[in-house]
Amino acid sequence: MIAVAAFIAVSTPMAASAVEEDPYTPHEPTAATLAGSVAVGECVADVPYIHYDITLTDPDEQSTGNVASLVLSSGSNIVTVPLGTLVDNHLSGTVLWPGASVDDEGNPSGWPGWAFVDGTWVETSGNFAWTRGSISAVIKVNPELSVPLSYPAATPNCATTPPTALSPESPASVGDPALAATGGSLPYIAAGVGVALVGLGAAVVVYRRRSARS
Repeated sequence: MIAVAAFIAVSTPMAASAVEEDPYTPHEPTAATLAGSVAVGECVADVPYIHYDITLTDPDEQSTGNVASLVLSSGSNIVTVPLGTLVDNHLSGTVLWPGASVDDEGNPSGWPGWAFVDGTWVETSGNFAWTRGSISAVIKVNPELSVPLSYPAATPNCATTPPTALSPESPASVGDPALAATGGSLPYIAAGVGVALVGLGAAVVVYRRRSARS
């Protein structure tokens, strides 16, 4: 009995040790993700923009890049919009919507799906008109993330299409109320001058008659 007990006492720690040294399970690295990143269409001062906010979560450094882009597609059309380089796994900012443009002062000078022809804005199938319809959008860094995105809607304070009667070079020159009022006031000015001259002539006649009587 003593020998059996001794054998059990000696073999138990060895068995426990054998269990602890059983097959090693390797660490599975956590995949990088862009979860929480967004891209949103917005209208500012009659200009369509895309605002983006990108966060890369990559605890095990699985991502192989840090340059972000936004890919828009309608199925038959595709355009890639460069966004920039992530800094400390983050990037945010604003870019013009494809087909939109501004002048040196930031005023709108172009809209997707519109062209200025013979002094008038007209709708066209070119200039990224398709981006105003049903599209898909993907933020790409490696990894990538699909995000909902649509052309910004117009509001009473912000237009996302051009004023069709105005020229982009000199919008105030067409239908300018100040110019119309100036042109319309000329006949009245002339009439006023005529009345003044008649009154002056009558005064001269009266003065001469009084001088003659005296």
